[in-house]
Amino acid sequence: MKIKNLYYFIAGILAVLFAITHAWNGQSAVLPILHASGIAMDSEIIFTYVWHIITAENLVYGIAFICMAFQGERSKIRAVAWMIVSLLIVRLMVILGITAVQNVSALTDTVVDSVAIVIYVIFILLGIRMKPKDLKDSTILTSKR
Repeated sequence: MKIKNLYYFIAGILAVLFAITHAWNGQSAVLPILHASGIAMDSEIIFTYVWHIITAENLVYGIAFICMAFQGERSKIRAVAWMIVSLLIVRLMVILGITAVQNVSALTDTVVDSVAIVIYVIFILLGIRMKPKDLKDSTILTSKR
């Protein structure tokens, strides 16, 4: 199988890595502090599943982009790529907007996440912009079945 779109493949790998690091950070740092804080159990449960929804979304996006990287038919996958880009941009707007409203000085704490999302979106957009000729000529990472 040949990777037809290296940008989608890189975006997929990044998304899987984001899922792993997000889950790891949640389990090792964020959620234990939340548990020890003594907030209501209902609030802790809601925060925990919202945290893991983002982890699951990143994993699904990663799997989708890795699969899409092997597809030669652009028209079938472009809409999916645009939908995911839209969701990621909305996610970034929510992160920045809520942070700014709650505590504008905390925006500096969002730099790493913001840069990661922007880089991720750039790879997806580069994949969307690939010309059909580029897809046909691509012989990146081949393996035999």
